[in-house]
Amino acid sequence: MYSTALWKRFSLSSIPLTSQLEYVSIQMRSDDHACSKPVLIGPSILNADLSRLADVCTNLVTAGADYLHLDVMDGHFVPNITIGHPVVSSLKRNLPNSTFLDLHMMVADPEKWIAGMKAAGASQYTFHYEASNNVARCIRLIKEADMKVGLGIKPKTPVIEILPYVDSVDMVLIMTVEPGFGGQKFMADMLPKVKFLRDKYAHLDIAVDGGVTQKTIRDCAEAGANMIVSGTEITSSDDPGTVMRLMKSTAVEVLLRRLPESNH
Repeated sequence: MYSTALWKRFSLSSIPLTSQLEYVSIQMRSDDHACSKPVLIGPSILNADLSRLADVCTNLVTAGADYLHLDVMDGHFVPNITIGHPVVSSLKRNLPNSTFLDLHMMVADPEKWIAGMKAAGASQYTFHYEASNNVARCIRLIKEADMKVGLGIKPKTPVIEILPYVDSVDMVLIMTVEPGFGGQKFMADMLPKVKFLRDKYAHLDIAVDGGVTQKTIRDCAEAGANMIVSGTEITSSDDPGTVMRLMKSTAVEVLLRRLPESNH
């Protein structure tokens, strides 16, 4: 579960529209759907310096990351190969105990990795709809392993295909690039998927992943995303803490503007 600090509520009058915002929970309204979800920034370490990965992750957490997004690739679902259970386990041992690890499982057989990633210390197991032959069973096994459930979809997958499963998961991940490679250009034409989900599911965590920068985060927030995965923009910066605060500030400002006038 996310740490208590992440879900701490503030009165709206006490939330400054500045770059210094941290752990903010906001109330917004989209049509007739009330939504209460915090803006969370999760750095992706896909393009980080692997020779000093533990230090990089520790620095990101210390600098204000709400969670860490770890990309697991098996060379089958996507062409590349990244990390497995041993690396996740090692990171978990060297990070603060409260660090929330979201495992983005870009693997061909997501069920077989569940037990190993739970043992390694994963907090959330995000698998791809396209990779599973039995999505409902995979969701059940993840829950039985006492992890949160994320369900991701690739750009070419219609969002309506996952509607039968949305009520059973904690988060939906909308890919805004083709999965498997870092540093790609943001696909703005994926944002209607985010808006469609937000309008239907007010209390769902909706994440965007791929090409998200300080220039594109505003569009993501306008569509209704509250979980922001960003890699190169954060990890390549000399001051990742400031980048994360600026990104969060932008997203919160956008969402606050969507509040009914009476709530300001």
